[in-house]
Amino acid sequence: MNSLKVGQLILALRKEKKMTQKELADQLLISDRTVSKWERGIGCPDISLLPSLASLFGVSVEDILSGELSCNVLDGGNMKRIKFYVCPICGNIIYSMNTIDIACCGRKLEPLEINKPDDLHHLNITESDGEDYITFEHPMNKDHYLSFVAQVMYDRVMLVKLYPEQSGALRMPRKRGSKLYYYCTQDGLFMI
Repeated sequence: MNSLKVGQLILALRKEKKMTQKELADQLLISDRTVSKWERGIGCPDISLLPSLASLFGVSVEDILSGELSCNVLDGGNMKRIKFYVCPICGNIIYSMNTIDIACCGRKLEPLEINKPDDLHHLNITESDGEDYITFEHPMNKDHYLSFVAQVMYDRVMLVKLYPEQSGALRMPRKRGSKLYYYCTQDGLFMI
């Protein structure tokens, strides 16, 4: 840990929040001289203060310890590069146009890999009144179910959240050229 880099980051984040050293110190229940020492690279925050400091600035503890914010690589954000993330603890569903650093429930999430559909993970799609009527035979019990179906078009995503005990049918607007992604809680992400 480089105390000079950590101090420079704290200084930049404090100024970004338009806070004085005194205001930051008051939030953390420490003296403003302590904040001054951090920012000059003379010392670093105590480990017990790191979670509060990270929360206050909206960054991760790892970013503070490294002394720099990690940035995502910007490569145009294309729907063809969509990535889905699912928290293994709470089931939160997140998607992005590129790979990102994201965490939920204290765990770093990795983008889901797309699996090839098999007989159990097969969707039946029929057109009905300008909509896709999607049915599936997949189990929908508490331990094993389809969690979501997402229709990805060139300019938008329509995500339908599914729940255990729900019937194996749903409707989505018919959009030519769209792709359907769906997630099984035990077997991962699939696409057709």
